[in-house]
Amino acid sequence: MRGALCTFAASITWIAAAPALAWHWPGEDAVEPAIRGVTVGPIESSQQPGRGYGTPYTEELLDELARLGTNAISITPFGRIWDLQSTEILMDFEAPYEDNRAAVARMITQAKARGMHVLLVPHLWVETSGWRGEIDPGSEEGWLAYQASYRHFVLSWARDAARFGADAFSIGVECKSWSGAHGQYWTDLISETRKVFKGPLTYSSNWDEVEGVIFWDQLDWLGINAFYPLADRSGADYGTYARSAREALAGAGTIAADLEMPILLVEIGYTTRADAAVEPWLWPDGMSEVTVDEWEQARALHAIAAAAAERSDVVGFFVWRYYANLDDVSQEAIWGFSPHGKLAEQVLSAIFRSRWGADPRTPTWFPLALSPRDHFAETFVMP
Repeated sequence: MRGALCTFAASITWIAAAPALAWHWPGEDAVEPAIRGVTVGPIESSQQPGRGYGTPYTEELLDELARLGTNAISITPFGRIWDLQSTEILMDFEAPYEDNRAAVARMITQAKARGMHVLLVPHLWVETSGWRGEIDPGSEEGWLAYQASYRHFVLSWARDAARFGADAFSIGVECKSWSGAHGQYWTDLISETRKVFKGPLTYSSNWDEVEGVIFWDQLDWLGINAFYPLADRSGADYGTYARSAREALAGAGTIAADLEMPILLVEIGYTTRADAAVEPWLWPDGMSEVTVDEWEQARALHAIAAAAAERSDVVGFFVWRYYANLDDVSQEAIWGFSPHGKLAEQVLSAIFRSRWGADPRTPTWFPLALSPRDHFAETFVMP
């Protein structure tokens, strides 16, 4: 096993000259529970000032997540880029960078006060249209300019992650158009990041990008945004979803075994609509005349979450996503990803309180000893 293989440490306080901490393989050698995580999305500050990260609203949110069984959160500060050909990443998403970093610092403090670990994942927002995985400046000069700006973006947030006490850091999100190339750039970026951030590093690859990433061996977790399609037709049953989820993670497990590193599902989630697992990447804002279906979201989320929880090589997952203000309904439509107040939240609570494959072998903290699927079966009747 590689020396850098890791789960979250019990407590991390960053000190500039601190030695590297000892990390552990999940399962047999684990010393902590697997990561039962939730991604907390930022509030659009211009629309709801005072309700974003590090406010009384996130105090309330974190209390609710703790009751749910959450032991880790992911925070997603954004940079913004104008379009897919742009070369400059701006740090002032919704507010000046200094305001955003202060909010993130307060949010991390709030999470730590509740015994939660924090993964910091800087995201990119494309202002016009298009998916960040298709960014292409179009020339060698363009790529050099973009990569310089990206380096500044990532290292700025890596320094903040270290300074404010985050436990882990992602060096990128869905960089599919260039995660399979520019090898020396990625090697240098990862090396520079490790100099300023001493915790475990991952990369948030799109589910169909994993095999093409060329720098996995330089990181600590094989990170996946696991929006896997679980069926290719409308009306598929739960058995189809469950088999597809297990097959998808088995494929990821083969890659992880070759690399001798564990898997982290940086994002999992499904929208609250009919056939949500057929094309789960479809963004809620672009939909109309949607059939809202809480049961569909619940069974799709259960299929992927239970498949992950059963595996000893998956250190955990983060559910996409809750928002900083629990009562806010302006961030996405009712058919969006958030499980709050829906059947999917009951699924999540049941799985969080179940025994996972990556948990320590002799736990003393489980309220229940059921497997994820057994616990779910006791709570719901699956068609």
